[in-house]
Amino acid sequence: MVAKKKETYSHAVARLEQIVRQIDNNELEIDELADKIKEANEIISFCNDKLTKADEEIKKILSEKQESEE
Repeated sequence: MVAKKKETYSHAVARLEQIVRQIDNNELEIDELADKIKEANEIISFCNDKLTKADEEIKKILSEKQESEE
């Protein structure tokens, strides 16, 4: 079994945009629609997690920088 390459935020957003385009352009059969919406929901959760972690890291770095300057 080949390990899946680590997902990036940019790739996830691009995939989400692709799904939205498919939905907007009525390119999906009704049977595919539920699967694509489920996938989109998973991508949104992934992106939210990435953004939350990045925000926490930035706050930590800024806090440490501020403490070292005092």
